[in-house]
Amino acid sequence: MTSARSADTAPRPGTGPAGAPEAGRPEDADPREATPRPEATSRPEGTGRPEGTGRPEGPGRPEGPGRPEGTGYPEATGRPADVDRLERLFGDAGDPANPVGRNAVLAADDRAGMLAAGEDLLTRFGLNAHFVPRDLGGRFEQLDDLVRVMRAVYRRDPCLGLGYGAGSFMAAVNVWTAGSTGQRERLAGRLLSGGRAACAYHELDHGNDFTRAGLTALPGPDGRLRLNGRKEVVANLRRAETVVLFARTDPAHGSRSHSQLMFDTADLPAAAVRHLDRYPTVGMRGVQLGGIEFTDCPVPDDSVVGRPGQGVETALRSFQLTRVALPGMTIGLLDTALRTALRGARGRTLYGGRAADLPLSRTILAETFADLLLTDTFTTVAARAAHTAPAQAGVYASAVKSFVPTVLIRAVQRLSELLGSQFYLRAGEQPLFQKLLRDVQPSAFGHASRVSCQSALLPQLPLTARRGWRADTADPLPADTFRAGRPLPPLRFADLAVSAAGRDPLARSLVVATASAAPDDPLAGSGRAWCARLAELTADAAGLAPTLIGPDAPPYAFGLTARWTGVLAASACLNTWWHRPAEAAGSAADPAVTLAVLHRLGSHLDHHREPLPPRLAEPLYAELGRRLDAGLTFDLDRRPTGA
Repeated sequence: MTSARSADTAPRPGTGPAGAPEAGRPEDADPREATPRPEATSRPEGTGRPEGTGRPEGPGRPEGPGRPEGTGYPEATGRPADVDRLERLFGDAGDPANPVGRNAVLAADDRAGMLAAGEDLLTRFGLNAHFVPRDLGGRFEQLDDLVRVMRAVYRRDPCLGLGYGAGSFMAAVNVWTAGSTGQRERLAGRLLSGGRAACAYHELDHGNDFTRAGLTALPGPDGRLRLNGRKEVVANLRRAETVVLFARTDPAHGSRSHSQLMFDTADLPAAAVRHLDRYPTVGMRGVQLGGIEFTDCPVPDDSVVGRPGQGVETALRSFQLTRVALPGMTIGLLDTALRTALRGARGRTLYGGRAADLPLSRTILAETFADLLLTDTFTTVAARAAHTAPAQAGVYASAVKSFVPTVLIRAVQRLSELLGSQFYLRAGEQPLFQKLLRDVQPSAFGHASRVSCQSALLPQLPLTARRGWRADTADPLPADTFRAGRPLPPLRFADLAVSAAGRDPLARSLVVATASAAPDDPLAGSGRAWCARLAELTADAAGLAPTLIGPDAPPYAFGLTARWTGVLAASACLNTWWHRPAEAAGSAADPAVTLAVLHRLGSHLDHHREPLPPRLAEPLYAELGRRLDAGLTFDLDRRPTGA
């Protein structure tokens, strides 16, 4: 198995010369850049260590063994330099003197505040540049690369991930999707200069049903739009310099009654704006969730993003990126939770031995590892499909968001069992794990709930069943969709579509690849089993009546979307294996991890309740231990980390 950088060249965080920049080139410079950026849109250098730390940039931990050989499951490669550099800046999380280490993260959580040293570090790193497209002076090219960078932040502190970065990304994609040239350039300049943007959709009266938003932006006597109403539970609303806001711009009902607006808060008259009290939360305590009330507040004439009445369409298109990206980022939280639980189980004595060595403990750890790889594979393929099949990206985004957060929450909850009665103590590994268990909960309903994503899938299900799955003329996804690290076509925001038009190349890839598998392929049987499930779903879904695909659909209809999601996840896992690099396809390649991941997928879909058999669990448990000892992440990337 290979990667973009071999084990002897991939530096562990804080190893110094091994990860030093080439002479004459800044560490964060991109070799693909042929010309310098204009000064007005340059990103922060971020090449130094946090100021005033009094310690080296990296963690200073001893060198561990090289990258483990692995289990044969294909690993992602991507552009690792940004992630490695960010890991070096974060340093060793276990160092008590580290201003962005575990102790500092827990102290910030105790006071329900953001980690200031962490925000300063991310500003110097230039994190916002990863939210800005390259043609606007940023570093955003591939969605899966952005997820990797943000996952490194979530590994250290999910509050930093959401409160510093993800909120700005959620706001920005609406402008990249539908904004004018001037709006796109203005927001790019804001983010590249270290500013923040807030995405103001939410109103407590309507929850995730943003199409019923009551805040209005209607013309006043002078013809200018005037805001009236409230937005609530919005991240960084008080701290953001720019706001992207969803408002009713037409009193009439219908799909063209809402628009999105972008404006700088400094341009609003103070007397027309009232900030509401912060909303305290159980999880993500440090994230500043605020509210705002407008009273006859005029906004600049160029505030509307795209055409008036285009707000719902723009939101649905931008969701196709955020509904994949946010769950993919949150996998970093599970990575740290698994690392924390494994350390705790190794250090806990039960029945005369280590708790980690008990058969039940080993199974829980191995199954959680498989869950992490399952969610990573699904989100990675969906993120890459936004480039190779943008017209169908909405289906895959809704499927990911309806499935992955639930798996992540269940996984963290299961890990808490390893800590036993000590889970309630504020000592050892417990305080960090308690924080992670709280922080993972909002991932299921924040931004979009499971039911709202299933509701987005359901209307597309009958046509897709009739047109997109079994037809010989339907095309599968390009092979590079499943080969993480391979270059992808540019992300074309304009090609993101509200409807997939009955086409599903990811499910079609399952059918085509299974038919092409050799009879003795160790995963051919799994492919045939999932194709049989797809055939059953086709028969059950093709004739769904229009009365069964609306928001008042019965549970049976919503269950069909869960079955569809399962087929998509299975296709992602199987095709990732079948499209693995040629050098990993020899006798050394072992399908055990893919079989374990598919076993866990079946468990989450209630196909069975059997634990992982030892022949699948033991290789995973052994790999988990090797990665912990080597200081490597547990996801597909297997990159060095000090978390």
